[in-house]
Amino acid sequence: MKPLERIVVLGGAGNMGRVAVRTAASLDGIREIIIGDRDLAAAEKIAAEAASSPRVRIRAKQIDVTDSIALRRLLSEAGAVLNTTGPFHKFGVPILRAAIEARTHYLDICDDWEPTLEMMREHQNATNAGVVAVIGMGASPGVSNLLAKVAARELDEVTDLYTAWPLDVPIAGVSISEDKELLVDQSGKPSAAVLHLMQQISGAIRVVEGGRLVDRPPLDAVEIDYPGRGRGMAYTVGHPEPLTMCATLGIRGRSACLMILTTQALSLLKDLNAALDQKSLTNEQAAAIMIAPGALRTLKAVVKSLSLKGHGDLPPFFAFAAGIKDGKAARVGVSVSTVPKGMANSTGVPLALGLRQLLEGRLATPGAFAPEAVIEPDSFFDQLVPYCDPPVARSSELLNVTIDRGEDAAVKLSSTIQNIGA
Repeated sequence: MKPLERIVVLGGAGNMGRVAVRTAASLDGIREIIIGDRDLAAAEKIAAEAASSPRVRIRAKQIDVTDSIALRRLLSEAGAVLNTTGPFHKFGVPILRAAIEARTHYLDICDDWEPTLEMMREHQNATNAGVVAVIGMGASPGVSNLLAKVAARELDEVTDLYTAWPLDVPIAGVSISEDKELLVDQSGKPSAAVLHLMQQISGAIRVVEGGRLVDRPPLDAVEIDYPGRGRGMAYTVGHPEPLTMCATLGIRGRSACLMILTTQALSLLKDLNAALDQKSLTNEQAAAIMIAPGALRTLKAVVKSLSLKGHGDLPPFFAFAAGIKDGKAARVGVSVSTVPKGMANSTGVPLALGLRQLLEGRLATPGAFAPEAVIEPDSFFDQLVPYCDPPVARSSELLNVTIDRGEDAAVKLSSTIQNIGA
């Protein structure tokens, strides 16, 4: 394989991509970074801003990822590619295939469940090419998968396993819904992230029931009895985590990705869900409403929210597992006390730290993998600590692990998780 000292960051002029560029530039072993983006001027600006280290050369390259020949030529120059180019349901699979053909290691931040399944089917091709591909190495999926892995290893058998991320509930003092750079693109239109959300709160999503993948409607209510905190309600959204964890972490019961959100935001999403399913709104129209709902729609959401159940004292970003430990029922919650501030940082930094794991030789087996299948959580969270804001000194201060086990847990387990319905 080619040396890893030269990498490509696709979409490197975007919000997540520029963070991945800056973080990768600080890693030992990186000598050159090529920022590949369709917007050459923006890529050149990021290259100039990130070129603070004399040992790392950073240059911009204009690339249209739909030009398969040019894409393979660019990737063939590098030992690894960090792909932040969305939407992944459109670009994820062809970019991964181009990386495999170029024999270039691959990491991305794919948060669409449909292409994740298709990309995992490239496992044998990646293996044959000697390529390590890690799919979904951002915040959620990514950090969330590793929180789930920490929770699962506390149990002898995993019955149910959930991951949860915050929509408009602050974590480390920042709410995704207030992150203007995340919500709109440079032209002022709804960003790919908001369009992705509209896609994943409409139609059917794939979750796990009885240890098997099934299709269900989104925004189903899930009540969780979180160890040390009590009960709260979270709501399902289409995401890759349950699809990969079902196999990698041996889930026998239920699994889904959940949103932690206010009842007012939930009310608005339910309204948009109905309109999207009835085809009275497009994803673009619904995304625009999500960003700026207007006075009347906001008032309706406030009124409807009074009849909905909220998240209670659930932490904003966590994994929750229920199962068996030492022959008895047990529940495990793993949350984070802090993260890199802002959605761009909390996504782009883990992507670059996935590259660090590759540089350190921790990812040595070729193939296409979810993060929990190949990333060792302890080393990863140790490496994440310096990027967190508010700061912490060590990973033991970053992760909050709470466990409820013992004789009374057997009674609690039967009512720990209840799918209440939309």
